[in-house]
Amino acid sequence: MSTTIWRAEDISSSIGVHAGTLLHEVTLDSRLDALKEVALTLLHELESLRSLRPPRSSEQPRLPEAVRRFETHLILAALQKTRGNQLRAARLLGVKHTTLNAKIKRYGISINGYRSENELSDQEMAA
Repeated sequence: MSTTIWRAEDISSSIGVHAGTLLHEVTLDSRLDALKEVALTLLHELESLRSLRPPRSSEQPRLPEAVRRFETHLILAALQKTRGNQLRAARLLGVKHTTLNAKIKRYGISINGYRSENELSDQEMAA
């Protein structure tokens, strides 16, 4: 369905005689196209806002899982900084050595990859 405007226009005929007032149709196709483009842009923006809304309750991470990820990240960073030395890592984190050991076991964190080859050889020789 096309929206149109009618306007009166005085014109002269090709023989120089006034033909009178002629209704001339002016379509608004260009205006409709612009409005359509604006509407589509708004729709696109609304769709992008929907993706920003918080997840439903079934999709939200539970506190224990969030704490586990956070603590694992901190423990790994401390172990890397101390090259696997659990006592120094515990001090760095401000927890007891036994607490750190329990969390390392609970979260299944491996400490072997943080020690240098020289440290491993020295420990193996001492054993």
